[in-house]
Amino acid sequence: MTGKHPVSDLVEPIIDKLGFETVRIMTIGNKNPTLQIMIERKDRKNLTVDDCAAVSREISVVLDEKDPIEGQYSLEVSSPGLDRPLTKEEHFKRFAGYEARIETMSEVDGRKRFKGKIIGLNQNRLIDFDMDGTEYHIPFDAVSKAKLILTEELLNKYAEAQTAEEL
Repeated sequence: MTGKHPVSDLVEPIIDKLGFETVRIMTIGNKNPTLQIMIERKDRKNLTVDDCAAVSREISVVLDEKDPIEGQYSLEVSSPGLDRPLTKEEHFKRFAGYEARIETMSEVDGRKRFKGKIIGLNQNRLIDFDMDGTEYHIPFDAVSKAKLILTEELLNKYAEAQTAEEL
């Protein structure tokens, strides 16, 4: 996957201490940039607006003090959503069986774009991926971008999780 964001070392320990995992950190836009930090709860319960606000407050203190980003910017702390980015090896294990889009930095078996079902991540750090019955083995380090595709199966899983949480 692509390299770490310059603020990662500052904010990830705070996010971790608060009981969350960092999914992705990126800066969006040039003229009025936004520092976007996607998080999820370690206990896998649904992320709330209050969770995002709490993380935002704690991160803001450090970002204001250390001032690692030049100029003005907006801070956005959010959930990765259902069609979430897949940024860590663990994500490919956790979301095995679901559909995803993967883009690679260099060609893998003659292609750079893949759309299909995640089989899993094997011990050689290869993402086993099924595209219409053809299996590909994509090196995790070759992935430039990956995200889940919103499908009925994914929506059903989310609905089941919502119901279980409400009980």
